[in-house]
Amino acid sequence: MPNWITQTGLRFTWISLIAIVLDQVTKQAIVGAMDLRQSIEVTSFFNLTYVHNYGAAFSILYDAGGWQRYFLSAVAIGVSIVIVWWLKKSPKEQLLLPVAFSFILGGALGNVLDRILHGYVIDFLDFYYGTYHWPAFNVADSAIFIGAALLIIDMFINKEDKEHE
Repeated sequence: MPNWITQTGLRFTWISLIAIVLDQVTKQAIVGAMDLRQSIEVTSFFNLTYVHNYGAAFSILYDAGGWQRYFLSAVAIGVSIVIVWWLKKSPKEQLLLPVAFSFILGGALGNVLDRILHGYVIDFLDFYYGTYHWPAFNVADSAIFIGAALLIIDMFINKEDKEHE
C-alpha cells in the first residue's frame, strides 16, 4: 500500500467501507423481508420497523417538498470530501480521531447512497419505552453516532494531554 495511505488517517477508511456495506446489506434485507411501515417486535423495547425518512436526523425537513433530498446529499458529500482530505492530512501518530472520522464518513456515505438511489433514507431500528419511540434509525446513523462519541472522547483525552504539557 502506498505511504500516503499507510502513513495517514486514510489507513482507517476500511472502517468506512465496513459501515457502508453493513448499512446497505441490512437495509436491503429489511426491504426484501418487510412491507413499508411494517413493525416486528423483537423485545419489549425494540422493534424492526421499516420506514422511509425523507428528512435529516429526527426527520427534520421531512415534509420540505423534495428539495431536501438534494440539499442533504450535497451537504453529506461535502462533509465526506472534507473528512477524506482531513484523513489524508492527519499524521500516523493520531489514532482515535481518524477512527472517529472514518465511522462518520461511512455513515454519511451510507445514507447519501440511499438519498441518491431512492430519494429517502431507509430506517428500521426502533427503540422505545412504553409508548415513547425514539426516531427510527439505521446502521449508517449508528456509525455516525459511534464516530461522534469517539470525537467527544478524543476531546477529553487531548484536553488532558495538553494540560500536562
